[in-house]
Amino acid sequence: MASAYMENEAMATEAPFAPVTYERRVRRDLEDKLPKPYMPRALVAPDAEHPNGTPGHSHNQLSVLQQHVAFFDLDDNGIVYPWETYTGLRAIGFNLIASLVITVLINGALSYATLPGWLPSPFFPIYIHNIHKAKHGSDSSVYDSEGRYTPTNIEHMFSKYALTVPNKLTLGEIWNMTEGNREAYDLFGWIAGKLEWGLLYVLARDEEGMLSKEAVRRCFDGSLFEYCAKINKGGQWKMG
Repeated sequence: MASAYMENEAMATEAPFAPVTYERRVRRDLEDKLPKPYMPRALVAPDAEHPNGTPGHSHNQLSVLQQHVAFFDLDDNGIVYPWETYTGLRAIGFNLIASLVITVLINGALSYATLPGWLPSPFFPIYIHNIHKAKHGSDSSVYDSEGRYTPTNIEHMFSKYALTVPNKLTLGEIWNMTEGNREAYDLFGWIAGKLEWGLLYVLARDEEGMLSKEAVRRCFDGSLFEYCAKINKGGQWKMG
């Protein structure tokens, strides 16, 4: 009897004196739907509904974080210059002014951390093979420090914060998530997190004003950008 009680306690995901553990619940059934959900994936971005990642998406031997950036590498040389970022943003549907501002923010913030040396570059390139060095704090932790993708963390993101509709986030829930991810004294991470999720919401929200888990998952492996560029070129939009 006592051992069964101790076993139940060992598997508990809520603590009576920590109300936040009841407010932000985690899934306990992931191993029934996804093999080893706790294991970071280097090449694909699976979830409970897509255990093998995005169908038809080629990883090209890049880490999932590198794939997230690779769409903007227009000449496939492993470097993303500001003009490539701008062109990519225009291709996925952002207007001229928004693309200019976002380009300045992205390349301005990420370039130096990814450079192969100590000297800054006046061209603000982002080196894809070093993109893991530009990972900031106060994020979702779906990417690990080496750029792998951790399925458990995207599932917990939605079990904790998607309270209106399962597997979809409202704008308010996205705000709550970025607040919940905040780490102490990490001003850059606080701002970066809200900007990133705000841009993703603008890009991929559905007709009901919600951001689906599928859109978020595909953002992580970069296939969302390919999809948006294709749809934007055809003048149509649909993301479940």
